[in-house]
Amino acid sequence: MANLGGAIGYISYDCIKYFEPKTARELKDVLKLPEAALMLYDLIVAFDQVFNRFQVINNIKVEPEDTKQELQLKYLKASKEINEVAKILQDHNVPESCYPPQPPIKQGNTFTSNIGKEGYEHHVVTLKEHIKKGDIIQAVPSQRVARPTSLHPFNIYRHLRTVNPSPYLFYIDYLDFQIVGASPELLVKSDSNNKVITHPIAGTIKRGKTTQEDDELAAVLKRSLKDRAEHVMLVDLARNDINRVCQPTSTNVDSLLQVQRFSHVMHLVSQVSGTLRDDQTRFDAFRSIFPAGTVSGAPKVKAMELIGELEGEKRGVYAGAVGHWSYDGRTMDTCIALRTMVVKEGIAYLQAGGGIVFDSDPYDEYIETMNKMKANNNTIVEAEELWVQRLNEGKVESETD
Repeated sequence: MANLGGAIGYISYDCIKYFEPKTARELKDVLKLPEAALMLYDLIVAFDQVFNRFQVINNIKVEPEDTKQELQLKYLKASKEINEVAKILQDHNVPESCYPPQPPIKQGNTFTSNIGKEGYEHHVVTLKEHIKKGDIIQAVPSQRVARPTSLHPFNIYRHLRTVNPSPYLFYIDYLDFQIVGASPELLVKSDSNNKVITHPIAGTIKRGKTTQEDDELAAVLKRSLKDRAEHVMLVDLARNDINRVCQPTSTNVDSLLQVQRFSHVMHLVSQVSGTLRDDQTRFDAFRSIFPAGTVSGAPKVKAMELIGELEGEKRGVYAGAVGHWSYDGRTMDTCIALRTMVVKEGIAYLQAGGGIVFDSDPYDEYIETMNKMKANNNTIVEAEELWVQRLNEGKVESETD
């Protein structure tokens, strides 16, 4: 749905402590990011992917005491801004100087995990013990990797959107740090009719090298009893979350266990929807669903308590929400911050997790997290190689040239 202007930004996973105080823990703050960062935008460029056209939208702040003449001046100012932006967008010869400066590229940097293979496998084993005791049914631990890069974050995004097209592509510049993402998963959205939708995603398998292998792997994923059981459990959790704020008779599972293909992996995806009750708002819907069961577990609160104790670090943007809340007071569109990297002080941070159930294999779960980060890992390496090639061919200049 188009963003007509409003708040855009992220809410970190760690904000759950304000909704569920039992999850609050003293955690190490490695990235030192704001717990939430939302910016208000009046001027928006909305691109229509279907009809291949753009709209420039400018919101005018109207005060009760504004005279007719003042309103006319505000309207003319907003119209002028729209025309200026439209002129820039219609100019097909955009010089490289319009892009952010790029310092010389240093290649060959390596990725470093915050806990490593043994650490992640230990977390899986520990959570399986809690599952056997009956404390939880499922939990989603994660690991974070860090890699130095001299690439400007926007140049990472430019490459990411070509190699890993996803339902949610975003680049947000907070000056001190940037968020670059290609998330496959809707968290929650609402429309002008107060309809609320969420998309549970659980169950992952790699893409095949050929069409036949791809289809065979998709069939394997759909037959997997472990993945189906995990997925259905999270769909049920989503139904409960939706039902807390929606009219009971409106809650519906619109689609179930559909295989959806992405650049490097395939997922099982479902859709759950409902219509908000009159006494509930989009913020109530967000609070009810946040964070998704697919990045926490079930029962959700207990799973998050155990995750916090095991990981011992703030997750930050990862597993939180990125999206927008429009000025109209009803519409919002948020995704889960997956396949998302934070770039700060020349280091790219990536994070991924996986759903742990009673029969999970620790090594397989570790490999799944690595596969989930593969697209973003490769994006950085490939973008560096391409930029060096362009510099060598004289197509662009480095910041020092």
